[in-house]
Amino acid sequence: MNEIYHIPAMLRETIQGLNIQPNGLYVDVTFGGGGHSRAILEAMRQGAKGNRQGAKGKLYSFDQDLDAYRNAMESNRFAVESQTASLLDHSPGSLSDNWQFVHSNFRYLRNFMDYYGVEQIDGLLADLGVSFHHFDCPERGFSFRFSAPLDMRMNQTGGKTATDILNTYSEEDLARVLYIYGELKNSRQLAKKIVKAREKKAIERTEELVSLVMGRPVKLLDAASQSLDNGYKELEIPTGAKKELAKVFQALRIEVNDEMGALREMLLAAKDLLKPEGRIAILTYHSLEDRIVKNFLRSGNLEGIIEKDFYGNILTPFQVIEKGLTASEEEVERNPRARSAKLRVAERLDVRG
Repeated sequence: MNEIYHIPAMLRETIQGLNIQPNGLYVDVTFGGGGHSRAILEAMRQGAKGNRQGAKGKLYSFDQDLDAYRNAMESNRFAVESQTASLLDHSPGSLSDNWQFVHSNFRYLRNFMDYYGVEQIDGLLADLGVSFHHFDCPERGFSFRFSAPLDMRMNQTGGKTATDILNTYSEEDLARVLYIYGELKNSRQLAKKIVKAREKKAIERTEELVSLVMGRPVKLLDAASQSLDNGYKELEIPTGAKKELAKVFQALRIEVNDEMGALREMLLAAKDLLKPEGRIAILTYHSLEDRIVKNFLRSGNLEGIIEKDFYGNILTPFQVIEKGLTASEEEVERNPRARSAKLRVAERLDVRG
């Protein structure tokens, strides 16, 4: 993998928000390109300077996509001296005294912390953005830029694909997915078009879905140079169609991977695992996930219901430290995909609930 796997947004601000301690226990639930994990480990080591024993902390990095693990190993960014067990059976080996890769969806955070004997943690980081790799890897089917199969699974070892959803969901369910996860006002019309089209032929490729949404056939880019090294070709997408297509593909990706359900389960587990004064830092990229995170950190529950005691004091397990920091203009210029990122940070209070 020679491409840039991912450039983390607001890396410095996120690590500062976590207030890394050299002997702390941390979890990066979205390993991706490994940028955040590497920065956490470096912060541990920097914090241990002058201590002859070095950093005694531990970082657990979750990712359900084995491409992320392979990329980290191939690029030599994480020291490997391991008796690495099979990753496919969810038994990853320890790669260093301070780092443990966990091949799993972060919805199983609580299960794996129990497995490793971890009762409490000092901090948790979640970058909810999709890695550059997924958008730039045609065969994964995440992007409408390429002619490719409609897959969209983060974990390619199982589960339903976007093709499955497009060809088996009822018209009502398709409209629900497109409206809730894509925030598309024309969700019912699109669902009707999908159902009608699949009666003639199954919708299996990105260009078929793109043509359906645009209402006209999509063309391949003419230049022979646009044929990628792996044989995939780029599609000629009019600028005016990109916003709607992005929403359609986002909706399908969220449904394929049950992203909102996984996020809710992870947040509840994080609340139980964080020590008093432990920090949680979350980067969101669209309004759906940001609303869930914002409400949870403010109230301590998924419904976002603010509870008060007899005297009117707000009862919450968190003190919000960062309420939605956005990337600087300089960072957005270097990394345009950071434009939609919001950073929220909170500290666990010494209360249970």
